Amino acid sequence: MSNKTTLPKGFEKQNDNQFVKYGAHPPKDAPMQMGFRPGGGRRGPGAMGQVIEKPSNAKNTLKRLLKYFGKAKMLLYPLMAAVILVTLAALVAPSLQGYAIDFIKDKEWNNLYKALIALSVVYILNIGFGLAQSLLAAHLSQSIVKQMRHDLFKKIDNLSIKYLDTHSNGDIMSRMTNDVENVSNTVSQSLGSLISGVLTVIGTVAIMFYYCWQLTLITMLTVVLTIFVTGQMSKIMRKIYRKRSQMLGRLNGHSEEMITGYKSIVAYNKQDDVIDEFNKTSDELMKVSIKAEILGGSMGPIMNCISNISFVIVAAFGGFFSLKGLISVGKISAFIIYAKQFSRPINEIAMLYGSLQTAIAGAERVFALMDQPDEDNSGNVSMDNVKGEVVFKNVNFSYVPEKQVLYDFNLNVKPGQKIALVGATGSGKTTVVNLLMRFYPVDSGEILVDGVNINDIKRDELRKNIAIVLQDTVLFSDTIENNIKYANSEATEEQMIHASEMSNSRYFIERLPAKYKTFLKQAGAGLSQGQRQLLAIARAILANPKILILDEATSSVDTRTEKRIQDAMVNLMKNRTSLIIAHRLSTIRDADKIVVLDQGKVVEIGNHDELLEQQGKYYDLYMTQFAGNQI
Repeated sequence: MSNKTTLPKGFEKQNDNQFVKYGAHPPKDAPMQMGFRPGGGRRGPGAMGQVIEKPSNAKNTLKRLLKYFGKAKMLLYPLMAAVILVTLAALVAPSLQGYAIDFIKDKEWNNLYKALIALSVVYILNIGFGLAQSLLAAHLSQSIVKQMRHDLFKKIDNLSIKYLDTHSNGDIMSRMTNDVENVSNTVSQSLGSLISGVLTVIGTVAIMFYYCWQLTLITMLTVVLTIFVTGQMSKIMRKIYRKRSQMLGRLNGHSEEMITGYKSIVAYNKQDDVIDEFNKTSDELMKVSIKAEILGGSMGPIMNCISNISFVIVAAFGGFFSLKGLISVGKISAFIIYAKQFSRPINEIAMLYGSLQTAIAGAERVFALMDQPDEDNSGNVSMDNVKGEVVFKNVNFSYVPEKQVLYDFNLNVKPGQKIALVGATGSGKTTVVNLLMRFYPVDSGEILVDGVNINDIKRDELRKNIAIVLQDTVLFSDTIENNIKYANSEATEEQMIHASEMSNSRYFIERLPAKYKTFLKQAGAGLSQGQRQLLAIARAILANPKILILDEATSSVDTRTEKRIQDAMVNLMKNRTSLIIAHRLSTIRDADKIVVLDQGKVVEIGNHDELLEQQGKYYDLYMTQFAGNQI
C-alpha cells in the first residue's frame, strides 16, 4: 500500500510499527523500515458499532488532558452549571406533569393552572439552559483544541530531524488533525451528555424510589434487559464495523495506487486487472456494509421494543398498585416518563464509552508526540566572520546501531574550495551533509568549522552560514518574491532581483504576468523542475552563505536546463566553500577535490584528472556514464 497523507475514517490501530518516510533532507543512506500504521480516522461509523481504540495508559493521559480543562475554567464552570440546571429541569418536569394529572382527576383547577404555569417555565428554562450548554461546550472544545494544536505545532516545529525522518508525514498530520479533532468532538458532544446522564440516572432512581419502591424494582428488570441486549449487539456490531473499516481502507488504498500509478497501468495494459481487483474489493465491502447497516438499523427498533415492554409493565403494575392505593394515577404517568429517562442515559453512557476511549487514545498519541525530545540546540559560540574552513576528523556514524554508515571519515576543506562527493547510492554522501548541518549527532569523532566544533556553535548561527540546494526543491504556496526572500526576509527588492539575475531565473520570472508577485500554487506546481531549481538557487544566493551544499541539484533535469543551472551554480559558488553531491560526474569535473565514497569509507581523493589516471572507483563510475562500459 502506498504512503498516505490522510487516512479514511474508521481505521483501527493495527500495530505499533511506523511507516518511515524521509522528509526534506532525506538521509538516503539510512535503512528503510517499512510498516504501515493506519492511525488516521479514529471514529467508527456509528456509536454502537464504532471502532474503539483503547489507550495504553488512560489514567495519566486523562490527568494531562484535565490540565487543558483547568486552563479554561471560565468556560468549564458555567458549562457544568448549565448541565446541572438542564438535568434538574428534566427531572422536575415529569413530577409537575404527574401533579397536573392528579389535579385534573381531583378537579383542583386552581392548582392545575399553577402546575401548568410551573411546567411551562421549567420547559422554557430547559430549552434556554440546553442552548447555553451547547454554546459553552462548543467554546470549551474549541478553546482546548486551539491550545492543544498550538502546543503540538510548537513541538513539531522543534522536533529533531531524526524523528521527522523516521515517522510518516501522514502519522504526524493525523495527530494534528484526527486525534485532536476526536478530543474536540468528545468535549463538545459527549462531556455534557456524560455528566448529565450520570446525574439523570441518580436523580431518576431517587425520585422513582420515593414514589413507589415496588414499581421501581420491577422497572429495573427491563433496564437490566436493555443493558444486556445493548452489550451483546455492540459486540456483534463492533466486529462487523471493524471489518467494514478494514475493507474501506483496502479500497481507498487500491484507488489511490491506481490514480497515482495510472500512467504505468495504462502503459502495461493492466486496466482490466485493476478493475477486477477493485470490483472484488468493492463487492466484499458492499456485503459487509449491508450487514453493518442492517445491524445498525435494527438497534433502534429493538431498543424501542424493550422500552415499550417496560411501559406495558409499568402501566399494568402501576394500575394494580393504584387500586391498592400505593400510587396515584398522575404519579404513574410521571413514573412512565422516569422509566424512559432512566434507560436513555444508560444507553447513552454505554455509547459514549467508545467515544471517550477513542478520544483518550487520540490524546495519548498527541501527548506521545509532545513528549519527544526537541532538536539539540546546545552551543554558545557565535560565528560572526566565518571563513568557511570545514574539517571532518575520524567521524563514525550510524542511523541504526547495527548498521554503520560512515567509517573513520576524514576530510579537510579549505575556505573557498569546491569539494565533490561521489559514490553509489547508500555510500554515505548525504550523511556527510546531514552531520555538517547538525541534523544528526556523530557517534564519534568531530566536525570543525573554522576550528570550532559544530556542537559548540549555536545551532542557528551554524545554519545561518550554510545554504543548501536539494534535488527535491521545496517551494511554498506564496509569491515568487517571498519564496526567494525566504532565506533573508530583510532583503531589498534590488537584492532579490540581483539574486534572480545571478541564478538565471530572472528571464522566466519577468515573462510571467505578475512577475515576482506571481503566486505559486501547490508549491510551484505550475513551474518546471528546472525553474523551481533556479528559484532555490536564487534563494541560496540571497542567503549569502559562507558554506554551500548542493545535493544532486541537477539530477532530474534535461541537459539544456542543466547547463543553465550549472551556470547559476558557478555564480553561487564564487568565494564560497562548496560541497557538491552529484551522480552526474560532468557537473564536478572542475572541482578542486573529488572524494569518492564506497560503503561509508573514503576510497579515493583527488581532482578529476588524477582520479582518472588511477583507474580506480572513480574511473569505473566515469567510464560507466560516458563510455557506456558495463561494470
